[in-house]
Amino acid sequence: MHGNRERNPVTALKTGPETDRETSPADEEPADEKIDAFCHILPRACADRLFALDDVPALANLRRRVMDIPALVDLDVRFRQMDEFPGYRQLINLAAPPAEDFGTPRSAVHYVRMANDALADLTAGHPDRFAGFCAAVALTDVDAAVVELDRAVGELGAVGVQIYTHVQGHALDEHRFAPFWARAAELDVLVQVHPCRNATWPDYPAERRSRYEIWWTLGWEYDLSAFMARIVFGGILERHPSLKLLIHHGGSMIPHFSGRVGPGWDQLGSRTPPEQRADTEGPPLSKRPLDYFRMFYADTALFGAPHALRCALDFFGPERVLFASDSPYDPEKGPGYIRSSLADVHRMDLAPGERAAILAGNLRRLTKGRLTG
Repeated sequence: MHGNRERNPVTALKTGPETDRETSPADEEPADEKIDAFCHILPRACADRLFALDDVPALANLRRRVMDIPALVDLDVRFRQMDEFPGYRQLINLAAPPAEDFGTPRSAVHYVRMANDALADLTAGHPDRFAGFCAAVALTDVDAAVVELDRAVGELGAVGVQIYTHVQGHALDEHRFAPFWARAAELDVLVQVHPCRNATWPDYPAERRSRYEIWWTLGWEYDLSAFMARIVFGGILERHPSLKLLIHHGGSMIPHFSGRVGPGWDQLGSRTPPEQRADTEGPPLSKRPLDYFRMFYADTALFGAPHALRCALDFFGPERVLFASDSPYDPEKGPGYIRSSLADVHRMDLAPGERAAILAGNLRRLTKGRLTG
């Protein structure tokens, strides 16, 4: 141990006072099934490991972020929060930081094995709370990641896998990641995509660090959108059209800028001088770029912005949108984003069947009977 490290959430986290709030549509809805398709947890063994690593700079800001969120670690706190929402269960995944940031590739492989065992135990022990889990993998060692994905799905019962928008700054359309994409497609599992950057990613080339937490508020959305573009133009969806890629935060920027994504990328190369032609060349695509972007799935984790959800629904269609909250990272440290996400869904002009599909049916269809209950 080095210096004065942060408090360990296993022993230090306490439940804070309830936050005053107004009544929302989510408060009065019936006990219809609701499965949160993108929310986070930190099993106790993982929390211990996270707070033991004082010499990994990439973990510093995320340790600070999680250390005062009781529901990440304390199940009693988490379950009390969930009780507010009748019929509500969660598809859990491992809270950030990415496993790739845990020192050496060998250390990262050890961490994800421990994490997946813990996530499987939580799901098996609380099927009334957790409908399933998405496995963690460490893509610094692609072969080991494929082995762990097979183990998590085949032995532990994972219904999907969570990845991040890059691997230590490397884009996921690099050739070395091809075996992972092939195996994820073969296993036919849900692939949750989470953004990833920190304050060391500057806002402008002349600066050394991001200011005002722009790296999070706007940077994460750019990360998601750039990831989608590289998956499209890198030919990943061309080679594996059955991939089920769930993009966090409503599909990020793509629905809102579809006018640029569509006609703009129909003219790919027109803005690039001939000597930079290689920057626009990739594998041949059989469809318009816009058509590939519509092949992604999006969640409802938009934090009380119904206009943004409406845009995502218009772009992807109700059959490709899944209810999710990003809990427990709201100002209330748990229930706030669940409440606002449910309220947003209920504000939409949807047929009852469409609403039920978003709340749980689409996830059940994509996971093909692998959920508990």
